[in-house]
Amino acid sequence: MRYVLTIISSLLMFSAVAQDRDPQGILRSGNQWYAAGQFEKAATDYRLVPVTDPAHHLAQYDLGAALYKLGQTDEALQSFTATAENTKDRSLAAKAWYNKGVALSKLQRTEESIEAYKNALRRDPNDEQARENLQKALLELKKKKQQNKQPKKQQPKPQQQQMNRKEAEEKLKLLEQKEKQVQQRMQQEKSKTGNGNTKDW
Repeated sequence: MRYVLTIISSLLMFSAVAQDRDPQGILRSGNQWYAAGQFEKAATDYRLVPVTDPAHHLAQYDLGAALYKLGQTDEALQSFTATAENTKDRSLAAKAWYNKGVALSKLQRTEESIEAYKNALRRDPNDEQARENLQKALLELKKKKQQNKQPKKQQPKPQQQQMNRKEAEEKLKLLEQKEKQVQQRMQQEKSKTGNGNTKDW
């Protein structure tokens, strides 16, 4: 199952002025690091945006994207959740819910990912990626439920295995007895024919 993580960035504002320590400058700096593939540095910058600044929710969202790229899925999930639940920007909330769904899918938490995709679509009904991933997650959940319903092959009980061994041993003893009886008969016949035979030259 392939999920695509979306990111929001101000890459158009890619400039040297990003060194400013104002929240927008910090955000731009983080976006530059992100674009360069320096996700650890990007995450550091995104964390510096003050909670009181309007850019905070965007920085929180971008932090989630950077953490996801770093393979820190649980932490990314926390950032997306915080953004989705606290921002008033419907578009940003939709993207945060979508990325939360992607992170949950990666963690194989299918039912939770379904809810996240539904929340993304409630905020942006035109999000085709969210719709596709929702359908994939629903199919995956259906498969899981079908697999759980199928009865597992029952392993033979130890008592049954012992019974089979006992039966095999008994059959082997019977065969050995029959073989002994056949050999005894053959010896008896040989002894009878050996004594009464006269050689005819």
